[in-house]
Amino acid sequence: MYYYGMRFFRLAVFALFALITLKIPIALAAAPPAPNPQNGAVGVEGQINGSPPTQAASIGIPANGQHFSNLPITVSGSCPKGLLVEIFDNNVFVGSAFCTSGSYSIQIDLFDGQNDLVARVFDALNQPGPDSATVTVFFSGAVVTSSVRPTLTTAYARRGADPGTLLTWPLTLSGGSGPYAISVDWGDKSQPDLMSRSGPGDFNIQHIYNQSGVFKITVKVVDANGAAAFLQLTGVSNGPTQQTGTSQNGTSGSKTQRVLVLWPLVVLFVIAIAAFWLGKKHQLETIRNRLRRGERPI
Repeated sequence: MYYYGMRFFRLAVFALFALITLKIPIALAAAPPAPNPQNGAVGVEGQINGSPPTQAASIGIPANGQHFSNLPITVSGSCPKGLLVEIFDNNVFVGSAFCTSGSYSIQIDLFDGQNDLVARVFDALNQPGPDSATVTVFFSGAVVTSSVRPTLTTAYARRGADPGTLLTWPLTLSGGSGPYAISVDWGDKSQPDLMSRSGPGDFNIQHIYNQSGVFKITVKVVDANGAAAFLQLTGVSNGPTQQTGTSQNGTSGSKTQRVLVLWPLVVLFVIAIAAFWLGKKHQLETIRNRLRRGERPI
């Protein structure tokens, strides 16, 4: 029995080794990544672009042909969930918001006279979707002593940083008359930042978010004549990836690794019992056959 049991046990061990060998890459893939940076490590990063958005946002408010005399105005409408909505006025970016519930609302500034408003959606790869229908509105405000009202512009509709790290946002101020008073509401219930500038030009606003999330940032500038400019932006604070973070199916990475490593032991236990049972059965059958032939049992 020992001979045959060991024979089947060796076969079982060989089969288990093959299973473990095939499964090790999966177990390693499920293991949590080591903290970075690592000495002597080489990082490789790639990006596979998906299809751009196919559904456009809409502008429900304001109505086409509407006239305004006060700023800012609110632009709102429907949008595909999970995308960034950017509003363009006469082909100039004037505000953004993240679409979380199928709708958006953005406060924007207007140019004097005619304003052609378009809503455009962008995915996480900054791929644009189709434009909304154009809504044309008109602005005629109170006459100010400066020849041109102040204007705020930026190259970034969305910008982000990890919690606890500094988020820097470059802006450009033009028009109006200095000095300028600037306020920035970062959307995280912190006190607005207040600053001043003597003249127009490029400048940065900076903030540190203490928790992850998507935040509505509102920037307001008032010049020496009381003329104002507004800009609504979307700030993103992404927390660092947790080593035992939850996957999409709700199973943590550490639990997945534990299942992958322990299941071969269960297989080994079952195979070992089967191997000894088969060995014993084979030996008993051999003894019976030898007794039938009148031979001496082993």
